[in-house]
Amino acid sequence: MFDLSFYQGKKVFVTGHTGFKGSWLCKILANAGAEVTGYALKPPTVPALFDIANIKSDIYSVIGDIRDYKALKLAFDKAQPEIVFHLAAQPIVRDSYETPAYTYETNVMGTVNILECVRNSNCVKSFLNVTTDKVYLNREWMWGYRENDELNGYDPYSNSKSCSELVTDSYKKSFFENDSVAISTARAGNVIGGGDFANDRIIPDCIRAAIKQEDIVVRNPFSTRPYQHVLEPLYVYLMIAAAQHKDRKYAGCYNVGPDDADCIETGALVDLFVNKWGENIKWIDCYDGGPHEANFLKLDCSKLKTTFGWHPHWNINTAVEMVVEWSKCWISGNNVRTCMDREINIFFGKE
Repeated sequence: MFDLSFYQGKKVFVTGHTGFKGSWLCKILANAGAEVTGYALKPPTVPALFDIANIKSDIYSVIGDIRDYKALKLAFDKAQPEIVFHLAAQPIVRDSYETPAYTYETNVMGTVNILECVRNSNCVKSFLNVTTDKVYLNREWMWGYRENDELNGYDPYSNSKSCSELVTDSYKKSFFENDSVAISTARAGNVIGGGDFANDRIIPDCIRAAIKQEDIVVRNPFSTRPYQHVLEPLYVYLMIAAAQHKDRKYAGCYNVGPDDADCIETGALVDLFVNKWGENIKWIDCYDGGPHEANFLKLDCSKLKTTFGWHPHWNINTAVEMVVEWSKCWISGNNVRTCMDREINIFFGKE
């Protein structure tokens, strides 16, 4: 297991800290003793994990737009971070069809802006840009995409993250090739976990339906995705950022996804959820003819495994168990911070 004590006392800057992934990342870092500054818009959902888990109490939170370079640089310069995690994004595929310009402004120019902050500083040693498995030109292959496969996402969200990858690579070659800053990107598969309240995501849709005691509506039960618990990629982000902080040879681009056995159809994921949740809930197939989304998507994570000896910690069955546990804790009015801490400790082998 990667030792989180590396982050004790480290100054860390997290963009997108008010989001689902960002909130979990900040909780892990704060628990590890890092000095965390977050920069993001207000939480994107109501309710939001950032609010109900009181993540603000763990870090220094700055509410601002990643597209606003002056505000971003002001917060960045005040923080003087040595490690940067860039998570800020417009992350929803369907929303990107409704607001393509905003999606590109946020996901592309936001990346430019945070890299400009890094370029114009002398404090950063390690930078990690978090993108997505959807950056690849999807050929509906049965095998996983590798890091050297073509980047060309289809929809505005996926394509804007492909562009973010290219921006990062350009900055790396143009400004950091002989510099002390190590630059990496991480392309993560679909994440699930407690506290995700986003629209148009299958597990939040399941939970909302279960609470209302309604049938779960599944748009495309036969789409295959690399589902993984949110702690899986966060562990990898922390591991990569720490490794390249110590040695720039680890800088690069990495896929982060489950083993093949856990790349499952959405319908199978919902079956697992229904089984774990109980209460006689069920789901219905209700394809709505919406905008294009890939039917089949898998990642080849051989590079990550070979480089770091990494392997997924929780299979999909355990991941869904943890989602249900956290969600029922929240619904019952129990302390979700305690639940988060417990899941983090279990994942990192402390329980």
